[in-house]
Amino acid sequence: MLQGQGLLRGDVGRTAGRSSQPTASFAPIASRLASRRAVCASAQSSDVASEAVATTSAGAARSAAREVYQLSEAACCSTSAPTASATVAGVDPTVLAAVAGLGLSLFALKRILDTPSRKYDNNVGQEYDAWTEEGVLEYYWGEHIHLGYYSDEELARGYLKKDFKQAKFDFVDEMLRFSGAKNPATILDVGCGFGGTSRHLAKKFRDASVTGITLSPKQVQRGTELAKEQGVTNVEFKVMDALAMQFPDNSFDLVWACESGEHMPDKRKYIEEMTRVLKPGGTLVIACWCQREEGDKPFTPQDKEDLQFLYDEWAHPYFISIAEFGRLMNGTGKLDGVKLEDWNKNTISSWRHSIWVGVFDPWIVVFKGPRIWYKTVREIVTLERMHQAFEKGLMEYGMMTATKKLAPAAQPAAAAGERVPVGAKA
Repeated sequence: MLQGQGLLRGDVGRTAGRSSQPTASFAPIASRLASRRAVCASAQSSDVASEAVATTSAGAARSAAREVYQLSEAACCSTSAPTASATVAGVDPTVLAAVAGLGLSLFALKRILDTPSRKYDNNVGQEYDAWTEEGVLEYYWGEHIHLGYYSDEELARGYLKKDFKQAKFDFVDEMLRFSGAKNPATILDVGCGFGGTSRHLAKKFRDASVTGITLSPKQVQRGTELAKEQGVTNVEFKVMDALAMQFPDNSFDLVWACESGEHMPDKRKYIEEMTRVLKPGGTLVIACWCQREEGDKPFTPQDKEDLQFLYDEWAHPYFISIAEFGRLMNGTGKLDGVKLEDWNKNTISSWRHSIWVGVFDPWIVVFKGPRIWYKTVREIVTLERMHQAFEKGLMEYGMMTATKKLAPAAQPAAAAGERVPVGAKA
């Protein structure tokens, strides 16, 4: 029926200008269409019923022809009125098409940005190599690839009034204070990035030996370059897996891990390895993005969807809660004084602050070309989604610290069940 109407409208549009009585031309066509319906109906009814239907259809056909002509004349033949669709909608069809096209484009873009692009697949080193080579992350975030610290007073004044890069240095100082470490002689920075924290600690403790490890060869290269430029001689960087460190037991007075646990596929092994290389009496301190403890409040389907996006966009295998970190630390049996805190309040501003620094100074991205434009848009979306996850309590900023238990005091030989040599004093 729709095809028949399309044919009639086309013919009316062409003949209206040539004939002042177009009804005569269209009545036979409409009549034939109506008759076809009658024939179809007759296949399922008696001969008498078929005749009645055919007679009725002939009259309906003439009426239909007049209606088609009137509609076609209004839609096609008037030079002063808009098209029928525009008359009904009150909007020019071109505008409608443009709006529809824009809507489809935005929908497609949202689908793309909502689909994670860097799912964890032992690819952390490669991802950080790429970020290092591009230079955009270092340009905006400086030497420290971690969140910044904003005091209560600074938050009251407005986080945008604080220097974004200085907030990172302040975070390191606050994390050191939280750890309680005093004058460590040997320091290990697990997941050191460009080495900003390693160099900062090396400058603070000039007599200490500082080692930073990362999976990214490009970060090791860049960290070493910056140390040389800054004249920092008591720091070195190595490519090394934090889950299988090539250091002897009891090697470091301070083991520092800032925002590296997120990428670890085995959180228990992560804690155990850092505890292993920590000296007795030494300090372990960890900062890590954590998901909330489920407890008696299970994650909703939306919570799970949001977490999965955060896992898969920045190569995270999974997150754990602050409380779970505490259980893992206590579970080693080698750590004392485990202390846990949530620093969400004083770090959450970093997410949106990092977006604004790009808005205020976009030129490095502008000159990088379309690939970096697209990648930067993805980063902005993820930064905002991170902010929202922390804001609604789905995520927490975990701070964990503890000291390694001292080795048991050496027992006297006799007490150990050993025989005391003749003539020797027990």
